[in-house]
Amino acid sequence: MPLTSSPEQPQPLRDIVRLLKGWVERTGPVWVEGQVIQLKRRAGSNMHFLTLRDKLADVSVQVSIDTATLDAAGPVPEGTLVAAYVKATVFAGNGSLTFSCRDLRPSGEGRLLAHLEQRKRALQAEGLFNPDLRKRLPFLPRQIGLVTARESAAERDVVENVRRRWPGAVIVTRHALMQGPQSAEQVAEAVRWCDAQPEVDVIIVARGGGSLEDLLPFSDEGLVRAVFACTTPVVSAIGHETDTPILDLVADWRASTPTDAAKKVVPDAAEEARIIDIGRERLRAAIATKVRTEQQALESLRSRPVLRDPSGAVVLASERVAELSGRLGRGVRRAVEKEQDHLAASLARVRALSPRATLQRGYAILTTDDGRTVASIADVEPDETIIARLIDGDIAVAVIDVEPHDHEQEPA
Repeated sequence: MPLTSSPEQPQPLRDIVRLLKGWVERTGPVWVEGQVIQLKRRAGSNMHFLTLRDKLADVSVQVSIDTATLDAAGPVPEGTLVAAYVKATVFAGNGSLTFSCRDLRPSGEGRLLAHLEQRKRALQAEGLFNPDLRKRLPFLPRQIGLVTARESAAERDVVENVRRRWPGAVIVTRHALMQGPQSAEQVAEAVRWCDAQPEVDVIIVARGGGSLEDLLPFSDEGLVRAVFACTTPVVSAIGHETDTPILDLVADWRASTPTDAAKKVVPDAAEEARIIDIGRERLRAAIATKVRTEQQALESLRSRPVLRDPSGAVVLASERVAELSGRLGRGVRRAVEKEQDHLAASLARVRALSPRATLQRGYAILTTDDGRTVASIADVEPDETIIARLIDGDIAVAVIDVEPHDHEQEPA
């Protein structure tokens, strides 16, 4: 029944809020569909808040959700379409309308995105996305393996851009379905075939843009593992810049478009020729500068006195040798003369002390017949014959008598 009220008889605010609360809560819990446009996780709290927006109308509400319900839904990135089991209520304290979420499930693309996110996390945990395992692209591949749909725009873009950039490039194309249930298996088989060819140095997997469902084969786990097992570098050129299938994460290089893939795998011949020309000019300039520098250094050396007159150094050295030779000769002569003087002095001393000098002064040396020197009267006896040796001969002397000297009576 409608309420009656007037300025004279207004209804109490508490009654209006109570009635609104009852009307709202009679709706009970209901499943609603909306797009997550904001998620506020409150650290240390069990209650968080989602902002849901209708996918067609400009209508949005804030929904409270506990940690267990939010975690059970899996990753819910912003933009995910979800089905939320919500209960509306009115808070009596301030009359605000609030929604509490009792269950949350990704729906439509959101369900697919949540499933893909779980697959990404599992593959990442195995190390399939490790950037350190990515292989470098060759500078100029011998052959380019191309996996794409037959007569597709992606095939045309890759081939035309490769030919334009490097006309001599060799492209080996393997056609496969790029959409549908059998697409992932056919693409994986084509990738493995290209990897087995020894002349193929790089593989391009190319497809144009499409919806999330169209690109699902390129997030297939079998295809991802086949690309990871390749020994040949793989370039993923799937969709447009905003499309990110799991193949992009495991490939050695991600190209934003098929055209970009062509630019990645072969150099631009015109640009390389320009770089070579610039290098040649720089090399010529460097060689000319080097020759000029060395020429200047040579001229500087030739201007030095020793090179202007090479014999000058020999003359100076000869003069020095002559001077040193003279000093050496004079030193040797002085040393010889000094030694000669020393030898003469020593010889004079030796001669002064020799017995011959004593004999020259009129003394004689007495010896017995057997050659023993007579130094005392005790060495001879009367009637014994001794030999007196003089400067010019020997005299045989007979001993008549032996008489000792009285030393005490000798004059001092």
